Amino acid sequence: MLQLGRKSVNNIANCLHIYTLFFSSQMASNSIYSPLIATIFLLLILGGEARDPFACDPKDTNTKNLPFCRASLPIRARVKDLIGRLTLQEKVSLLVNNAAAVPRLGIKGYEWWSEALHGVSNVGPGTKFGGPFPGATSFPQVITTAASFNATLWEAIGQVVSDEARAMYNGGVAGLTYWSPNVNIFRDPRWGRGQETPGEDPVLAGKYAAGYVRGLQGMDGNRLKVAASCKHFTAYDLDNWNGVDRFHFNAQVSKQDIEDTFDIPFRMCVKEGNVASVMCSYNQVNGVPTCADPKLLKKTVRGQWGLDGYIVSDCDSVGVFYANQHYTSTPEEAAADAIKAGLDLDCGPFLAVHTQNAVNKGLLKEGDVDGALVNTLTVQMRLGMFDGEPSAQPYGHLGPTHVCTPAHQELSLEAARQGIVLLKNNGPSLPLSSRQHRTVAVIGPNSNATVTMIGNYAGIACGYTSPLEGIERYAKTIHEVGCAKVSCNDDDDKQFGRAIDAARQADATVLVMGLDQSIEAETVDRKGLLLPGLQQDLVSKVAAASKGPTILVLMSGGPVDITFAKNDPKIKGILWAGYPGQAGGAAIADILFGTANPGAKLPMTWYPQRYLENLPMTNMAMRSSQSKRYPGRTYRFYNGPVVYPFGYGLSYTHFIHTIASAPKVVPVHLAGHHRGNSSNISNKAIRVTHTRCSKLSISLHVDIKNIGSKDGTHTLLVFSAPPSGNGHWAPHKQLVAFEKVHVAAKAQRRVQINIHVCKFLSVVDRSGTRRIPMGEHSLHIGDIKHSLSLQAVTLGIIKS
Repeated sequence: MLQLGRKSVNNIANCLHIYTLFFSSQMASNSIYSPLIATIFLLLILGGEARDPFACDPKDTNTKNLPFCRASLPIRARVKDLIGRLTLQEKVSLLVNNAAAVPRLGIKGYEWWSEALHGVSNVGPGTKFGGPFPGATSFPQVITTAASFNATLWEAIGQVVSDEARAMYNGGVAGLTYWSPNVNIFRDPRWGRGQETPGEDPVLAGKYAAGYVRGLQGMDGNRLKVAASCKHFTAYDLDNWNGVDRFHFNAQVSKQDIEDTFDIPFRMCVKEGNVASVMCSYNQVNGVPTCADPKLLKKTVRGQWGLDGYIVSDCDSVGVFYANQHYTSTPEEAAADAIKAGLDLDCGPFLAVHTQNAVNKGLLKEGDVDGALVNTLTVQMRLGMFDGEPSAQPYGHLGPTHVCTPAHQELSLEAARQGIVLLKNNGPSLPLSSRQHRTVAVIGPNSNATVTMIGNYAGIACGYTSPLEGIERYAKTIHEVGCAKVSCNDDDDKQFGRAIDAARQADATVLVMGLDQSIEAETVDRKGLLLPGLQQDLVSKVAAASKGPTILVLMSGGPVDITFAKNDPKIKGILWAGYPGQAGGAAIADILFGTANPGAKLPMTWYPQRYLENLPMTNMAMRSSQSKRYPGRTYRFYNGPVVYPFGYGLSYTHFIHTIASAPKVVPVHLAGHHRGNSSNISNKAIRVTHTRCSKLSISLHVDIKNIGSKDGTHTLLVFSAPPSGNGHWAPHKQLVAFEKVHVAAKAQRRVQINIHVCKFLSVVDRSGTRRIPMGEHSLHIGDIKHSLSLQAVTLGIIKS
């Protein structure tokens, strides 16, 4: 007779319903789930219990009454009790990602390294697909999702990813600690990992970080659904360029650029997202490895920002700064430097191998090791890993039926629709018409892409809809790749003829071109910004021959110089799809045929190829220098020609803005005592620390009217330009707020925008001090401007 789990009796009552739901919603299609119907059905009947507990098994009489196993006690007391029971050897074995078991205390081994950049991934060893979990929902790559400028969407994606992560943890095939998101600034357009980031703007990156982390971690007080990690701290944005790699790079960064560019997303991730972890990077910053720098880790991340969690190294970073960067002369010194700097966990074996010797040699105190364990064990307890039976805990009900659900897959499709940017629409020629464009030539190396659509740090998707498959839902297609691979070399040009013939026969032509992970990826930085190989030649020849309108669709993480296509009258429309996720082909087709109205904006500047002429990737300076012929970086500091600017994107309708109400004068009350009166300081930039920031916020009301004939979602971007005369302190302009607003055709909506003055209207001087310039600031919303005067108000005598 079968021995049923405690929940099996209840499960049997629901099995037929669940079986029917699964079969009808997913398995009847060509889903990867089809071969697993019987397996999952039996699991539902026979396998009702969740995985065995990580620790504190209620059946273990030796441990269940120990204080660290009592969920009713404060976590701080439980952690203290547990650490007090560990030997030094056991403590050291817990300092690495594949933390060892402590059998005498009922603690099993744990793999800390899992990834969930845009869906549960199998990049880290903590997650394995197979059996009842053959895949997980794969959302668009982060750069695409960021283009939506939709903070609500980012949090919703995080909630779905954490549902699936918890389900897989309950099934014994995943962890609860996910080293995502990547919130580094997309500083240089050649960076191969720029695709993983939310783009070039620090405020956009920070808001993305906070929203996605909230979705992942949940909002259940101190309890964590999963534990996220914002990476890679800091000034990390070079992998392998011109003989310089990330393992040897010393980023020379000014205090000014650290404060107002590189650190902003991490600060927002910690302070607004309450992230449970921060990962330090491989590179050095101003001569010190980030994972060995107490000013960065202890003073900034934990001290100033108040991280409530653990700090982890990028994988083998401690070994790298010893063996590659030769920062210390012995491995024991490297282990001691890292832990004393504030590192709590090592991705890699280094600390497990060398920490005990560091203690024995007097380089490190056992109390320092205890301090690291306090941070990691606290996070595990917040996750419920010491609370016994997992199925009885919050999220314990999640299982295979909660992964790749129809709702999750629909959200992935919607995210792709919201992230696709319309760059050109002459005529307008888009959207295409199923009645007028009955035959469509679908051409290009990415025209039938599947895995390419999900970018890097991805897992196994629930299923894929390629661009060709998406377009086939609307029209008859003639398919020719033109180039077999995105490299599109001389061997491919023999296929050009078939592609040209297809364009001559069709009512419309869609070219799906661009990049993939062979061109841009981790460890692979791009050499230039043009389309690879003979792609441009193929596009131009096909467009010249096309009977109907030619539409260019680009898949890429980084920007591409497509000036030729922008200026070619035969190319009527251009879409940038980024890497649009598992349903990317369906989303592209929905945009092309008007089922969805594009509303995304570029999260990074698209530069011309000549921008790179005097721009080594190793130069970290954000600001331009005329004397050095250095152009500056990102829209905030570069003022030269572009292919498409940051924040650019078209729609199938037209929106106009009107500022309904906005203050013209904002008093800035100064705290403390300062010699002089307001007339002496009215034209200065006042230190943020000298102002009463807590309630210093301004509110705008903006009317958005859709004067077109189609319903649409408008991305409202608000930029601020500081008063002139701030020298080299200030950016040309900076993003201070954004909102996503759906407006029906011919309708109007009013939106309230709140701008925190100290956070968003401040600038950073050369010494790294954040200041609020007094005087006239200019707010830019679309093509309208509003002047706003900040005026200092002294409440007493103030000391400078």
